[in-house]
Amino acid sequence: MSVIPTLPIMVCAVAVAGLLMAEARGSQRGLWLAKPVASAAFLWTAVAVGALESVYGRWVFLGLVLCLVGDVLLIPRQRPAVFRAGVLAFLLGHVAYGVGFLTQPVNGWGLAAGGALMALVLVATWRWLAGSLPADMSGAVRAYFVVIGVMATLACGVSAAGGPLAVATGALAFAASDVSVARDRFVRHEFFNRAWGLPLYYAAQVLLALTPAWIQA
Repeated sequence: MSVIPTLPIMVCAVAVAGLLMAEARGSQRGLWLAKPVASAAFLWTAVAVGALESVYGRWVFLGLVLCLVGDVLLIPRQRPAVFRAGVLAFLLGHVAYGVGFLTQPVNGWGLAAGGALMALVLVATWRWLAGSLPADMSGAVRAYFVVIGVMATLACGVSAAGGPLAVATGALAFAASDVSVARDRFVRHEFFNRAWGLPLYYAAQVLLALTPAWIQA
């Protein structure tokens, strides 16, 4: 394994701390300053471990780029069209991760366990969330659930086949962090959602950004 690049990870951690402070204070300027830096840091992490040198790594890097785009597009809250574009960027990011996972050996039992877990979680989340969704977002959220469920299931299959545990851990953490975004947007807008969701999200992206250090094909 390559040496873990501590500098970009530290930059990401500091930027996330600044992002949480900006969220707590309701500072839009702080969001625009801290969030792009935090997201750029996970791209830096991926480059530092050689992500661009393998097929798997390039797919992960594409997923990270799309997530950065989604992060930026989700900053302005009062523009529904921009929010939808951000959701689309994240959906495509999940697709890119999933394609990357398909370049690796996948264990059938891992797929079955991951699929069962994601099905239970996503069905429960849908039942909790459905009553709060605007009618014009229902189809998009269903599609998003399917894509993230497939992505996380594939990640479990990769880890179960001998791939790094960080693949499944990062993918599942990414999926879990999406719950905070959904709750904040559709159920109740409050700092609590970002207080746990943002650190979990950035930890997930850093983990996924590190995986090309273990997977070099």
